Amino acid sequence: MATPDPSVIHNFLAGPYIDRRAESREAPDWQEAALADPDTLFLLARGTAHPIAAEEPRVAFVGRDHPLVRGAARESLVLLGWFQQARCVLVQLGEDAPAPSGARFEELRPLAAMLDGEQAGLLAYARALTYWQHRHRHCGVCGARCEPQRAGHVMRCRDPGCATEFFPRIDPAIIVLVTDGERALLGRQASWPPGRFSTIAGFVEPGESLEDAVVREVLEETGVTVIASRYHSSQPWPFPSSLMLGFTATAAPGSPIGRSTELEEARWLSREAIAAGEVMLPPSTSISHRLIAEWFDAGWPQTLREVTAGRPWGWRAR
Repeated sequence: MATPDPSVIHNFLAGPYIDRRAESREAPDWQEAALADPDTLFLLARGTAHPIAAEEPRVAFVGRDHPLVRGAARESLVLLGWFQQARCVLVQLGEDAPAPSGARFEELRPLAAMLDGEQAGLLAYARALTYWQHRHRHCGVCGARCEPQRAGHVMRCRDPGCATEFFPRIDPAIIVLVTDGERALLGRQASWPPGRFSTIAGFVEPGESLEDAVVREVLEETGVTVIASRYHSSQPWPFPSSLMLGFTATAAPGSPIGRSTELEEARWLSREAIAAGEVMLPPSTSISHRLIAEWFDAGWPQTLREVTAGRPWGWRAR
């Protein structure tokens, strides 16, 4: 794995947390090698939940001699790569599998902010693969059963007359902070907690560039016309299988907000309004929060982190 560039700021759930060593997936004896290695870390999965230590928020890995590993079907194993210098293998269990001693099965989304960043990234990776495999058990061409190949990173139709291969699906979605210089355009969905607002987001459609998707989604959801956009960064978001492609964009000063069939509300918000807690912002682990924070910090005497220090999560002025 290449030496990380310290100048690059990675979004949460992203970054060089694992050495994937994709060439190792081609080895026909990779499972035997993993089980023979006493240093191999085995990451259990029950559906999309993973074992977390009961006494602290950390992943509860198990070793090769654990009964749940020894009793697992070979096709349930997925080679994730090398995590913190050790081979790491995902073990997909049945829904009634017990948790290892001293651990409990937990979903990533409510837990992510409490985990070490590298461990959270690993669980996001594992969750995405588990979700994809579960939804590709049958061939989309002929309907026959599929089986995992290449250490769990390909699902192949078992019918030799078809043998279609399916690769992990990722749904690209743009997420954009639109500003008119002094204000940021934020919106909220009706299903969110009261008062929460976030940046505008939406899935990229077939035959559409990322830049075109930015313009279309902002116009559809807020009635605001984007006149310029620029790529910022990306974040894997396995809830269930998205890749969030972050942008910043500009609208004409004073652009009015139109009616939307997708958002409950959209607002232009000044830095003063955000500093005062007029709205609840998205979690700090999200790319949405990073986009807002970088814009806010560029025009306010304190950083957003300093402004919100000491406030409980989800705080907003009442």
